[in-house]
Amino acid sequence: MKEKTAVAIYARVSTSNAGQDPSMQTRELTEYCTRRGWELAGVYVDSGISGATDSRPELNRLMEDAHRRKFSVVAVWKFDRFARSVSHLLRALETFRALGIEFVSLTEQVDTTTPMGKMIFTVLGSVSELERGLISERCRAGIRNARAKGKVIGRPPLRKFSQVEMEQIQSARKKNQSVRQLAIQHQTTQYTVGRILAGRYGRS
Repeated sequence: MKEKTAVAIYARVSTSNAGQDPSMQTRELTEYCTRRGWELAGVYVDSGISGATDSRPELNRLMEDAHRRKFSVVAVWKFDRFARSVSHLLRALETFRALGIEFVSLTEQVDTTTPMGKMIFTVLGSVSELERGLISERCRAGIRNARAKGKVIGRPPLRKFSQVEMEQIQSARKKNQSVRQLAIQHQTTQYTVGRILAGRYGRS
């Protein structure tokens, strides 16, 4: 006899005292799972919690149980009931895929157990990867532009050194004083002392 597919359903409402009731979501999800012949492995409901909240107790518990392989499908009523952003949704879907767990969004009719659902997930992942690439390229372009204008990129030294002080450090080093000792003596880092000794201090 074929083993039934174990499914976890997740529901969320933002306010629990303003007429919002998660039972509508859980009822429709349960009926859908029954029609598919799936066995309910767990119901996870966050009530009175905003979608923008980073930490949601029941969602956290669902993700922990996912890593324990307690189910092979996660079903939600709608994307925005589950994820706080597209990037959050994609990270969760990538986690599920790595764990061999399928994902169903009832309202959007996205089902990664089907070829069409897998294609939609692939497209979403490609868009997210493109977005990350564009952001990264904009950051690199900004750094190049700043350097071209003579701005120094990176953490500034703990203090500035005059020409006289740099000559003192050079002289002390020639007398075999260690870089560590010089850094302590001049209240700076060994990295900065190294740049002074190499003649690169003050350069970008």
